[in-house]
Amino acid sequence: MEVPGTIPHLLEIRAKETPSKTFLYFGEQEISYKQLDELANRIANGLIALGIRKGDKVCLLMTNCAEYIYSFFGITKAGAVATPINSLLKGEEITYILNDSDAKALFIQSKFDELIQKILPQCPKLKNIIVVDTDVSPAGRKSLNELLKAAASRPPVEVTAEDVAGIIYTSGTTGRPKGVELTHRNYLVDSQQVSAAAQMTPVDRFLCILPLFHVNAQVVTTLSPMYAGASMILLEGFSPKTFLPALSHYKATAFSGVPTVYAILNNMPDAEKYDLSTLRFCICGAAPMPVEVFTTFEERYKAFILEGYGLSEGTCASSINPLGGERKIGSIGLPLKGQEMRIFDDAGKEMPPGKVGEIVVRGENVMKGYYKNPGATAETLKEGWLRTGDLGYVDEDGYFYIVGRKKEMIIRGGENIYPKEAEEVLYRHPAILEAAVVGIPDKIWGEEVMAFIIPREGASLTADEVIAYCKQHLADFKCPRKVAFAKEFPKTATGKIQKNRIVEEYVGKPKQS
Repeated sequence: MEVPGTIPHLLEIRAKETPSKTFLYFGEQEISYKQLDELANRIANGLIALGIRKGDKVCLLMTNCAEYIYSFFGITKAGAVATPINSLLKGEEITYILNDSDAKALFIQSKFDELIQKILPQCPKLKNIIVVDTDVSPAGRKSLNELLKAAASRPPVEVTAEDVAGIIYTSGTTGRPKGVELTHRNYLVDSQQVSAAAQMTPVDRFLCILPLFHVNAQVVTTLSPMYAGASMILLEGFSPKTFLPALSHYKATAFSGVPTVYAILNNMPDAEKYDLSTLRFCICGAAPMPVEVFTTFEERYKAFILEGYGLSEGTCASSINPLGGERKIGSIGLPLKGQEMRIFDDAGKEMPPGKVGEIVVRGENVMKGYYKNPGATAETLKEGWLRTGDLGYVDEDGYFYIVGRKKEMIIRGGENIYPKEAEEVLYRHPAILEAAVVGIPDKIWGEEVMAFIIPREGASLTADEVIAYCKQHLADFKCPRKVAFAKEFPKTATGKIQKNRIVEEYVGKPKQS
C-alpha cells in the first residue's frame, strides 16, 4: 500500500484500492470506503463554504453514530481540527471546551440542541452549528444534509503530516481539562503500529463499543482497521444485553474494551449460546486489568486478550503484549515497534529492572503539546520524553508493569503503597464483583488504605472479612484498614473507575468503616 501522509490520504487510498469494500457497519447501514470518502469530501466542501479554514477547530458533541465517522473525516479533509467533546459533560464543562478550543463550528445530534441553545451566548467564537440527524434544522442551525449538497470532489486544501488533526481534552482529574494536540503523523504512526501489533488483515471486523470522543475508539477501532484495509462495526455503546448478540450477528473478529467491560461479561448468563467463533482477539486498555478478570474471561470465552497501555498524550497505544510471542499476564507488554519506553526516577534518571518509577515514552506518536498551555507542555514533555504520570517497572525481559498512578500512590507513614496490589487480591475473592483501593486522609498516618467494594449479586460479605482476606495475601501495611460497600462506582464514559470522585464523596460524607 502507498504510505499515507495524512488521515484524508489514508481514506483516499482505501477508496481507490477497494472502493466497494464495506468499511463501516452501523445498524442496518453498510458504508463502503468509496461512499465514506465521498461523504467526507462533501462535508469538507460544505464546511469550507461556511467559512471554515485550515486550522480552525470544529467540535463534535454526539454519541456513537455513523454521522460521527462521516463528520470526523470531513473535518480533517477540510484541514480543520476535529475536537470531540465528551457527550456526558454538563453545560459548564462543554462551554469551557468550546471556548478553550476556539471552536468555530460544532456538530451535534438534535438531543443536544436545547443544551447548546442555553450556553451559546457564552461562546462568542462559535458561529456554525450543524445538526446531523434532522432534515429541518432549528433557526440558526444547519443540517448535515445541507452540507452534503456540496461537491463530492476532493477539497481544495493541502493538509500535511505535521498539521494538527485533532484535539483530545483530557478527563481533568486535577483542574481544568487540557487539550492534547495530535497531528496527522501522530494518528497514523500509532494506527500503523497498533494494526501491525494486532496483525490486522483486510478480513478483520473490529467492533467499536467505546465512545468515539475517546482516542481509543478513534485509533484502535477506526483508523487501525482502516490502515489494514479492514472493517469496523460501530455500536451506540456498550450494553450487556446487546453486546454478545451484536458480536455474533456481525461476525466480529475483535473488539477493544476496558477492564469493567470484561468484568461484566464474565458474569453474563447464557453467553455460551452465542456463536463467537469468529472472535480472534480482544484488546484491553485505559486501566490495568486485574489478573482474575483476565483469566476468567479467557477461560470462558476462549478469546485471546491483548492487554496494552497508552494515553491520549501518546495518541493512544504505546505497548502491548505480543500476539504470537511470549505473553505475561498482568503485564502491559512490550513497547510498540517504533516507540521507546523507560522507567525514570523523579530526577529523570533511568531505573534498573524491578525498580518502581515513572513510565516515560518517546516516539512519533507523542503529542505536539497541550493547546495554548506551554507551561503544562513543558512539564509533561521533557527532553523528548513524555512523562506519563504512571508508576511501573520493567522486568529483565523488557516487559512493563503498572503499579498505579503517581497521584494514586498511597503514602502511609512513609511507606509507598500501590493500590493495584490490593485490588488484584480483592478481585480474586469469589464474593467481590468490583474493587477500588484509595488513600484517604488520616491524622496519624497521613493517608490510610481504604477499599470500596461492589459485592456480587446475592453475596454476603462484611468489612472484617474483606480485611482478613487481604491480610492472608498482603503485608499488613498494604491492607485496607477501612472498607465501604457500594452499589456502583463513578466511572468515565469508557468505564474507567474515577477514584478521585470516590475519595471526594467519602471525605465529604463518610458512609461506612
